[in-house]
Amino acid sequence: MNWVPILVAAFWLGLVESESNYNYHRLPTALRPQKYDLHILTILDYPEDLRFSGTSRIAIEVLQNTNNITLHSKNLHINESRIALKQISSEGNTDICVSSTEVNSLHDFYILNTCKELLTGHVYELTLPFSAELNRQLEGYYRSSYVDPVTNETRWISITQFAPASARSAFPCFDEPAYKAPFLVTLGYHQSYTGLSNMPVKETRAHESLSDFMWTEFQESVPMSTYLVAYSVNDFSSKPSTLPSGPQFRTWARRNAIDQCDYAAEFGPKVLQFYDEFFDIKFPLPKIDQFAAPDLSYNAMENWGLVTYREPRLLFSAGHSSLADQQELTYVVAHELAHQWFGNLVTMKWWTDLWLNEGFATYVGSLGVDNIHTDWHSKDRRSLSSLRTSFRLDALVSSHPISRPIEMVSQITESFDEISYEKGSSVLRMMHLFLGEEAFRSGLKSYLQAYAYKNAEQDNLWESLTKAAHKTGSLPKDYAIKTIMDSWTLQAGYPVVNVTRDYEGRSATLSQERYIRNTDINRSAYGCWWVPVSYTTQVEKDFNNTAPKAWMECSQTGESVPTTIDLLPGPEEWVILNIQLSTPYKANYDARNWQLLIDTLNSDQFQSIHVINRAQFVEDVLYFAWTGEQDYGTALQVTNYLQRERDIIPWKSALDNLKLLNRILRQTPNFGLFKRYMKQLLTPIYEHLNGTNDTFSSMQQNEVLLKTLVVNVACQYHVSDCVPQAQSYFRRWRSEPDPDESNPVPPNLRSTVYCTAIREGTEEDWDFLWTRFRRSNVGSERQTILSTLGCSKEVWILQRYLERAFDPKGDIRRQDSLLSFQAVVSREQGFPVAKSYLMEHVDFMVEYYYPQTRSMARLLPPLCEQIYTANDLNEFRAFVNKSQQSLKGVEQAIQQSLEAMVTNVQWMDRNYPQIFDSLQRNL
Repeated sequence: MNWVPILVAAFWLGLVESESNYNYHRLPTALRPQKYDLHILTILDYPEDLRFSGTSRIAIEVLQNTNNITLHSKNLHINESRIALKQISSEGNTDICVSSTEVNSLHDFYILNTCKELLTGHVYELTLPFSAELNRQLEGYYRSSYVDPVTNETRWISITQFAPASARSAFPCFDEPAYKAPFLVTLGYHQSYTGLSNMPVKETRAHESLSDFMWTEFQESVPMSTYLVAYSVNDFSSKPSTLPSGPQFRTWARRNAIDQCDYAAEFGPKVLQFYDEFFDIKFPLPKIDQFAAPDLSYNAMENWGLVTYREPRLLFSAGHSSLADQQELTYVVAHELAHQWFGNLVTMKWWTDLWLNEGFATYVGSLGVDNIHTDWHSKDRRSLSSLRTSFRLDALVSSHPISRPIEMVSQITESFDEISYEKGSSVLRMMHLFLGEEAFRSGLKSYLQAYAYKNAEQDNLWESLTKAAHKTGSLPKDYAIKTIMDSWTLQAGYPVVNVTRDYEGRSATLSQERYIRNTDINRSAYGCWWVPVSYTTQVEKDFNNTAPKAWMECSQTGESVPTTIDLLPGPEEWVILNIQLSTPYKANYDARNWQLLIDTLNSDQFQSIHVINRAQFVEDVLYFAWTGEQDYGTALQVTNYLQRERDIIPWKSALDNLKLLNRILRQTPNFGLFKRYMKQLLTPIYEHLNGTNDTFSSMQQNEVLLKTLVVNVACQYHVSDCVPQAQSYFRRWRSEPDPDESNPVPPNLRSTVYCTAIREGTEEDWDFLWTRFRRSNVGSERQTILSTLGCSKEVWILQRYLERAFDPKGDIRRQDSLLSFQAVVSREQGFPVAKSYLMEHVDFMVEYYYPQTRSMARLLPPLCEQIYTANDLNEFRAFVNKSQQSLKGVEQAIQQSLEAMVTNVQWMDRNYPQIFDSLQRNL
C-alpha cells in the first residue's frame, strides 16, 4: 500500500521521544482546538491484518504562551518524520520546528516540544500522520463482523466507540469533553462499502492511488466533543423514515436483518419530534442515522447524528421478540435521542457531572416513551424501576455521590453506573414534581439555549431552574435550587424519614437519617437532605398533588432542622408521606400508623391508596425488616395483601425484594416454608391471569407484562400447572419439523418456558436450545436463549456453558458473555460453579474483557447477593487480596460487593431465627 496523506511535509532530524514529567490527569489549558480535519483510510480486505491510517490536522488557538503542545494519543503509531506544525496568519504560513516529543502512558499524553514559544492569540496548524490496528476491544476505532447467510463468509465492518475517552485511540486529539470543535471527516475505503459519519456526505471522489477505493468527505460538523465523533465503514442496508420538515432519518442494519428495523424506524422520528417540542429547540443536524452494530460495548451510544446500538436494542421481530423486549428497545432509543440535546448540544465540562448527560437522558427518555405510547402507562413503572435500582446500591456506604470528582480515566468508566443513570433520573423527577411543568421546562429551555454548543456544570442548571421557579412562584424566593439539589447530588445515599405521630395533638414529628444496610454503621454521622414533604390522609386520599406541603431543611452546618406537620387526623386514620414516591426517600411510621395502613391494604379498600404508594409500602417495609427497624411479622402483613393485587407496579417491587431473600434462604434447611409462602402469594394472581395459557392478545400492555412476570416466578416455585405447561410448550417446539422457522411458544413466555425446560430437562433439551441460539438471526431471541441456558441443574453442563461463553473464537460474542455468566451464577446450582470459575480464571477473564473493566464489575452483583456466611465472605476477601493486580479498575465494584456480603451475613445473624416464625404465622 502506498498512500500519501494530504499535508505539508516537514522534516526534522534527530526527533527524540521520551517519558514526560507532566503528570496531572487533565490537559494543560494553554491551547484550544478550533477545528479538526480528519482523513481516515480503512482497509478491510485482509482479515488477518485489519488496519487504518490517517492524518489529524488540527487548527489550534493559543490561550497562553507555551513551549509545547500536549494532547492525547493511545496505541497509535505517529510518523514523527512527517509531523507538520505551522503558524497561520494573514501574512502567510510559517513552519515551526518540533524539537522533541514525550509521552505519558498513564494519562495517554503525547507532547510535542517546540523550538520556539507559541504565542497567545495566534493560531497554529498541527498535522499528525498516524496508523494503528483496527482493534478487537470494542473501543476506539474497532472491527466487528457477521456471517453472510448466503455465502457463509465472515463480513468485516469498522465502527467507533469513543466515549468516554477512546477517541485518542483513533486519532491524536484533545480528548476531553470541554474541548469542543467542528470536525471535517473524510473516510477512505473500498467502493463496495458505505461510509457513515456524524454529518451527511458532501462529496465522493476516487482515491488518487488505490484502485477501486474512494474518498467520502462529510459536511463540517457543529462544534462537538471528541467522544461524540463517529464513523463507520460497512456494507449495511438502510431503511429511511418519513419526518416532515425534519432531518433525514435512516436506520441501518445487516442486509439480512433490515426487516427488523421497521419499529425503530417508525418510533425514532416520533420521539425526536417530541424532544423538538418539549425542549422548544430544533434538532440541529441535517440528518440522523441509527446503526445496529453486531458488537458494541454499551447498549447504545449517542454519537451526534450517528447513534449506534447493540442489535437487540434496535432490531425488533414481532414473531420472536416479547413486549418487554420491545419496551426495552423503545427506552434505549428514547434515551439516546434525548442525549442529542442533553449531552451533545450541551455537554458537561468534565466527567464529574456525567449525570447531567445520563440522568437527564434516562428521565426525559421516559417522558418521550410515555408521550408516544400512552397505552403503555409506562412512566410510573419506569420511575419506580429507577428508584428501586438506585435504592439498592445507594444504601451502601461504598456508594458515591451523583456528582463526584474524577481523577483517572478508570474512574470515568466506574461512573457509568446506577447512580449516574437511575438516581440521577430520580432526583430530576423529584425536581420536576416539586417545581411543576412550567418552571421545569422553562428552566431547561433557558439552560439549553444559554449553553448550546458549549459546556456546563450542574450549578449552571441550578441557576436556570431557580430563575424559572421564582418567576412562576413554584419555589419560595428565599429558596434556591442549588441549596436543595446539592444535598442530593454532592453526597451519597438517601434518607429514611421517621414519622412519629402525636395522635391526640394531631401532629407528627419528622426526623431524617441516612438509610444504610450495614447495621454496624452509625447512621447519624451521615448527611442531611432537603426533603420536599408531600402527604395525604385517609379522609383526603389526594394522591394527585405531589407539591410539597412542608420542607425538611438542613442548617448551614449540614444538620437536619426538626420538622413538624400539623392538622393531621385522629388515631383511627392513617397518614401517607411521599405521594407517588415523588422524592427518593423511605418513610418509616410508628407502629399504629403501619397497622392502619396494613388494615386498609388487606381490605376491599386497598385500591383507595395510589398504586405507587402501595408499591412503596412493600418496598420500604421489606427494607426496614432487613435492617431491623421493623420485624418480618409486620413486613409479611404488608405483603399478604398482594393476594388481592392486580397491578404490576407493587408486584414488581415485591418480587424484586423477595428474590433477595430467596437467594439466601434457598441455601438453608427451612427454605420449604418460604416456598409455601410464595406459592400462597402467587396462586391467586397466577389463576387470575389464566396461568400459562396464551391470552396475551386480549390483554392490555401492563397485564401482558404482569403475566410475563408472574408466570416466570410461578414456575420457579412450581405453582399450579406452571411447570408441566411450560414443558409441554417446549416439547411441541422440539417436535416441529423446522424449529428455526416455527416456534409455538408465545414470545412473552419464551424466557420462562426455555428456563423451565432446561432446568427440568435433559442434555438433549440443552443441546436443542443451543442449536437454536446458533441459528437465530434475531438479537432479542439470542439474548433470551443465552439467559436461559444457565438454568440447567447439571454442573458439567454449566461448566461447559461457561467455557463456551468465554471462548474468544466461540459463538458467543464478548459483549454477551456477561449474560451467560449472570445466567449461571444467579441460579442455585450455578452459583458455586460460576464462583469457582471466576476465582480460577480471573486473570484470563480480565484479559478477555480488557480494556472494558466495567464488564468485570458487572459479574459481581449476582455473586455477592448469595454469599451469606462468614466463611464464604472470608474466602471472597482472600480471593480479592490475592487478585488485586488482576482486578485493577474494578475497586469500586469490589468494595460494594464486599459490603453487600457483609450485610447478608448480618441479616443471617439477626433475622434468620425469626423469619420462619413469621412465615409460619402467615401461612
